[in-house]
Amino acid sequence: MKVRFRVNRREAAVEVDPGARLLDVLRNDLHLTGTKEGCGEGECGACTILLNGRPVNSCLVLAPQADGCEITTIEGIADGPHLHPIQEAFVEEGGVQCGFCTPGFVMSAYALLRANRSPTDDEILAALEGNLCRCTGYAKILAAVRRAAARLALKPDSEHTPEAE
Repeated sequence: MKVRFRVNRREAAVEVDPGARLLDVLRNDLHLTGTKEGCGEGECGACTILLNGRPVNSCLVLAPQADGCEITTIEGIADGPHLHPIQEAFVEEGGVQCGFCTPGFVMSAYALLRANRSPTDDEILAALEGNLCRCTGYAKILAAVRRAAARLALKPDSEHTPEAE
């Protein structure tokens, strides 16, 4: 069956098996390999993407469910060669060790910061709740989200549209 959606602000049409997971379509058909498969059961968050602006585990979404939707992956948040502030903050704060969980954490934090430029620590922790890290620990990840929030809070509203991010 043919599935059509927008991925990282570009139109895409893919022939899929009705039982195909969105994760597999993104990685195998569209070659967006930044989205990782960790557990395949929605427990680790490594496969987090935005589906119509909301963070979801792409391993739990069937590709046909994304028909007509807007999808954002880790590859879609940078501005060309310039990293998004959340990506920069993860690098600067050392919020990355093996890197496997990083795309999921970044996408969950990105969704939070699009909705709330000044989140509290409790709000940050709640937004990252479905993501697991086995290497770095959460202190550096929390520091990265705080740093990105501080940077984004300084930007004018006009620079805070999804297109500008």
